[in-house]
Amino acid sequence: MPAVPSSLLEPVWVQFQALLPPRPRYDPSHPLGCHRRRIDDRIVFEHLIDALVYGCGYERIATAACSDATMRRRLAEWAAAGIGQQLHRIVLAGYDRIVGLVLSDIIVDGCRTKHIGGGLLAGRNPVDRGKGGLNRSVVTDITGIILAIVPAAGNRHDSPLLAPTLDTARAATAGIDWPTHITVHLDAGYNSTTTTTLLAERGWHYDIAGTDRNPTTTPNTDPTPGDPPPTPVTPTAKPRHHYGRRWTCERSHAWMNNYGKLRRITDHNPTHILFYLYLAAALVNTRSLIRETRDTHHMTTHQNTRRLKHTY
Repeated sequence: MPAVPSSLLEPVWVQFQALLPPRPRYDPSHPLGCHRRRIDDRIVFEHLIDALVYGCGYERIATAACSDATMRRRLAEWAAAGIGQQLHRIVLAGYDRIVGLVLSDIIVDGCRTKHIGGGLLAGRNPVDRGKGGLNRSVVTDITGIILAIVPAAGNRHDSPLLAPTLDTARAATAGIDWPTHITVHLDAGYNSTTTTTLLAERGWHYDIAGTDRNPTTTPNTDPTPGDPPPTPVTPTAKPRHHYGRRWTCERSHAWMNNYGKLRRITDHNPTHILFYLYLAAALVNTRSLIRETRDTHHMTTHQNTRRLKHTY
């Protein structure tokens, strides 16, 4: 059984393959020209997808067609070339061309996960009894499409990661026009003068949940893709605007945490971690693109089910 549906794996692989440099099947430096044949990139890619989904060690998913050493060598090669980031940019450009990114409202939020591999991105996680953890700062548009990811040690606060996260998002969407008026939605952890000064210097509006630091925003009563889901009406329920519009970013975090390699990170190399983070983001965004265009760009080869779940 494949780790992800073929309707999702095939389009991602086609774009991924286009980014790979051409390599000969046999090593041309071999004196007799009969060196062992190079393992096909598609086979290695599918094994790395298995590692991403299941989160297990490379030895456990190694087969006769691809050894764990081959997976590690190819992972190091692709990660050093930035293939994961390039794939993510292609998916973003395709989504904006077909559906359209909603960049007038963007959301920035952090998520801490386990990181037991050590290295530069491992730190004492304050929400996990000081165990090793990683803090990934993610920015999405109002519908939850992942624009950029900035990983840091688990003991890093979210607020200092705001500037590099926004800069990375602008770089990832270099060919996409951003609107003039942009509102950044944040949680209470970003409530500081440094945050408001940073956004004011960029000329961006801001809305910090649970505080009065939203003087440049006005209540929006029209239902939009970023509005909070319906809440039960009870005497103790909070007003609707207190919930904010950050739930789509938190949902994207939950979708990424469905991948075992991101829930419990064992790699110590930062470039390898970035590769897996952006590969997962490309899968999440592609899945959203398929769901959004199921009725408008239907093809007979597409999956017939009405819902393509984010549980792979």
